[in-house]
Amino acid sequence: MILNVSGRTDIVAFYSEWFINRYKEGFVDVRNPFNKKLVSRIYFEDVDAILFCTKNPAPILDFLKEIKKPIIFQVTLTPYKNDIETNVPDKKEIIKTIKKLSEIVGIDHLFIRYDPIFLSEKYNIKYHIKAFDKLCNLLDGYVENFIISFLDNYKNVRKNAHIIQYREFNEEDFRSIGESFSKSAKSHNMTVQTCFEERNLVEYGFQKGECLSHEMAFRLTGKTYKNWTARKCKCVEMVDIGTYNSCSHFCRYCYANFDENEVENNRKKHDKNSSLLIGTIEKDDVIKIRKK
Repeated sequence: MILNVSGRTDIVAFYSEWFINRYKEGFVDVRNPFNKKLVSRIYFEDVDAILFCTKNPAPILDFLKEIKKPIIFQVTLTPYKNDIETNVPDKKEIIKTIKKLSEIVGIDHLFIRYDPIFLSEKYNIKYHIKAFDKLCNLLDGYVENFIISFLDNYKNVRKNAHIIQYREFNEEDFRSIGESFSKSAKSHNMTVQTCFEERNLVEYGFQKGECLSHEMAFRLTGKTYKNWTARKCKCVEMVDIGTYNSCSHFCRYCYANFDENEVENNRKKHDKNSSLLIGTIEKDDVIKIRKK
């Protein structure tokens, strides 16, 4: 089993101490988002590898030496300001942390997600081209792989449309991004790819790949896995241990947060000593052990 920590919330940024407590305890409980009384119990002895997804790796750096499992990091780093990414720390500090992280886990185990790209009057094509090229310069020697995606029409995106003020992409936009990003990445011996996008930009030099490929998973664990059917892509199957509406970054485009009041309520229910990320086990919960 490969743990995804986490696509539903930023556990690393806000709940690292809880995660390490669960790792030391030997198991973690995950409430089913579609059946609240059903809880999956995962024992870390059944975990083959861990994929950490975060916008801020800093809180977990000092704990990583305690984790005796193969680790991959995907760090989302975009050029948006706090009008879009309300509570994300200063990007200069994130870049410093990424460099430290690279030295800890190794350049082959670190991916940067420039994700999602949207276009507006403020965040236009020229802005993105300049920002991506700057990132390549700053991360040269610490990062080799970028993953990009384009904005999807999630509920939260529609709710915040008046703030994001995005426009649709056209073919000239895709060409400009494809050619420019590929050129910047190549000049620093980096690769750039999409994952499960209609426009994969391979004609402009992007690589065709997955966020977590079967090849990478096999190199990490020596095991083979099914495709991740929950996402209908060709990534390997993973188990997410997060909870929706529990991330305080409050990014305007987020698919996992769609109710800021619920986020605040959930944060209040968090107990670093609980087996669940949010709340505690209740008497009528049905706990089932998950092996894969």
